Amino acid sequence: MFQACKDSTSRPTLQAMSRRRLLLLSNSTNYGEEYLRFPLSYIRNFLGESVKRVLFIPFAGVRMTYDDYAARVRERFDEIGYALDSIHEASDPLRALEEAEALAVGGGNTFHLLRGLYEANLLEAIRARVLKGMPYIGWSAGSNVACPTIKTTNDMPVVEPPSFNALALVPFQINPHYTDATVPNHNGETRAERLLEFIEANAEMTVVGLKEGSALRIEGSEIKLLGDKSLLVFRKGQEIAEYNPQDSLQFLL
Repeated sequence: MFQACKDSTSRPTLQAMSRRRLLLLSNSTNYGEEYLRFPLSYIRNFLGESVKRVLFIPFAGVRMTYDDYAARVRERFDEIGYALDSIHEASDPLRALEEAEALAVGGGNTFHLLRGLYEANLLEAIRARVLKGMPYIGWSAGSNVACPTIKTTNDMPVVEPPSFNALALVPFQINPHYTDATVPNHNGETRAERLLEFIEANAEMTVVGLKEGSALRIEGSEIKLLGDKSLLVFRKGQEIAEYNPQDSLQFLL
């Protein structure tokens, strides 16, 4: 039976989250760069020297095999000195997770990722390990599932997960790849307009628009924006607020 994370839409207590370590990236690859090039320094600094092996979750991959996805990520992690195992290769995924030193959750399609986590019964296990201090790295879809729900993803629902409820490792929603750009002669909604619709229908939620090349690093009750770009914060009844890397974001937690 599928089961959503308990209280996945409620605000986590600081005590419950005091050991969490999260690196939540907007994207894996900046325009014109090699795959996973820009975040390597963030990842190395985040994991440090105590971690030797990382467990990877490739379930967001749709148009590539999990083997190919894992090989692609493994090549980059090897560059910075970390061995990488993929959970799809494990004979016992729950045991692999229990023994993991750190977790990386890749981008792709968020609906496909979340359905995979439900099917493998990994949601509660991941949350429990992260609350005990296991480092969690996510990019794009991998950052979406760290939120209470995946309702602020940009992805098409190519599959249907049992629920939109996700890991609730942070009390806010992330919209990765956030951009203010508009397409000339196109009358569709802007990203900001879609997020304003979300907070109108979900008044209790806060949404962070995380631009490409940016990441949020969370250590217990501390949070910092990495990169050289600002982020946007959407809250019902308030003007869209912009924050820079030097600004305090403690109010998000």
